[in-house]
Amino acid sequence: MRRPFPWLLAGAYALVLTGLGAWRFAVHRNFVDFGIFEQTVGSAFGCFCNTVEGSHWAFHFSPILYLAGALLAVWRSPLALVALQAVACALVIPPVYALIESRAGSAQARWGAVIAALYPPLSGLAFGDFHENGLAPAAIVWMLWAFDADYLFAAVSAAVLAIAVKEDQAIFVGVAAAVTAWRLRGTRRGRCAALVAAAGIVAVGAFFLVIQPGAHTVAGWSPARFYAWRAQDVAALFPQGLLARCGFFALAFAPLGFLPLRSRMMWLCVLPLAEVLLSRMSTTYTLGTHYSGAWIGYVLAAFAFAFRVLPERVNVRASWICAALCILEFAVANPMHTGLNLRALQARDAALDRLLARVPDGAAVATQEEAFSKLALRDPNATVLPDDPTRALRAEYVLIDRDFPDSPRLAEYGATFDAGVRSGAYTRIASDGGAELYRKAAILAPSVPGH
Repeated sequence: MRRPFPWLLAGAYALVLTGLGAWRFAVHRNFVDFGIFEQTVGSAFGCFCNTVEGSHWAFHFSPILYLAGALLAVWRSPLALVALQAVACALVIPPVYALIESRAGSAQARWGAVIAALYPPLSGLAFGDFHENGLAPAAIVWMLWAFDADYLFAAVSAAVLAIAVKEDQAIFVGVAAAVTAWRLRGTRRGRCAALVAAAGIVAVGAFFLVIQPGAHTVAGWSPARFYAWRAQDVAALFPQGLLARCGFFALAFAPLGFLPLRSRMMWLCVLPLAEVLLSRMSTTYTLGTHYSGAWIGYVLAAFAFAFRVLPERVNVRASWICAALCILEFAVANPMHTGLNLRALQARDAALDRLLARVPDGAAVATQEEAFSKLALRDPNATVLPDDPTRALRAEYVLIDRDFPDSPRLAEYGATFDAGVRSGAYTRIASDGGAELYRKAAILAPSVPGH
């Protein structure tokens, strides 16, 4: 860990991904999840809530977001979350390097670190909307490096961080630790693993038996919908569903030369991969979404364990092949979707930002994704338009930007809202380009028509 190369590479990685994330934010390409986490993290030391989910505890066990909340207390900007996720993903690189160097030397370790930095799913995760899953891979790889190097206090500390990311990580880490504790029973390392397993069990039990039911903002545990298989879901498996899952497997493992499959540590990947592949919805096994954070750490660790035992002659050839495959995947199936998410600043971006600045502080405003991600942190009452066109709109203000017609929430609710405007329920009070700000007509002050 004292070698400068992996830290310099990680620093460069974090700077590049932070810059790209800031660019994406400037051109309004963040989506609902970013706003949800702005509000949740911004209220971490309060309600731990947002206007879409209510209490975040009703959905996930994520005490690690208190660390993000501490960062926002110092740097009150959405870009703090962009930078945090970029740094967290960059921190995967040093332990991958260290895992390889401990057995194979610095030359092979440098190659392994470069491949980790080039790994497309990791870049897709770092570049996506901020999510607690983005903090998981580094915690997992650091945990496995520390345990492998016999730094047990560090291993337990990293394990606690991983457990604090989300309830699924608590399950994965707890199961892995329980198996390890049994295999190493009677040893100091076995007792350490047993302690981690107990922490995982306590976290999972506390969440499902006490915390999530106590939040009572939703009925049941929302992620269960991914596994509520119906007859039509089973029918869709043949052949499209199976082909899509095979495509995911190829995109996840080909850039690593399928080397993780050669490592005995691949068993650690079974539960995380099962979580995404057994879902009936393709979102979970689509690269570039936050669900990748569930398994990336385990796969990269298995890669490092396999890579470090390759003969030197084979290692050099494998390194070039992996690097080429990473670059090829960026070219043909880039999980960052840069063509969609990065573009030059346009007049519509400036117009939307100007109108956003005119929204009253603390206003109960409903809007579409592009504006929600800009309002969420400074306005805890901001929310998104309903995804159900039959739902009534209760917000005092509504901000619509017709220059962003691809917005899913605008497509879902735009016609309903326009009908409300025609009926007189909302009146436009300001506009800039295609951006329009409306207020409920029933509470308009007499001076508003003259604005």
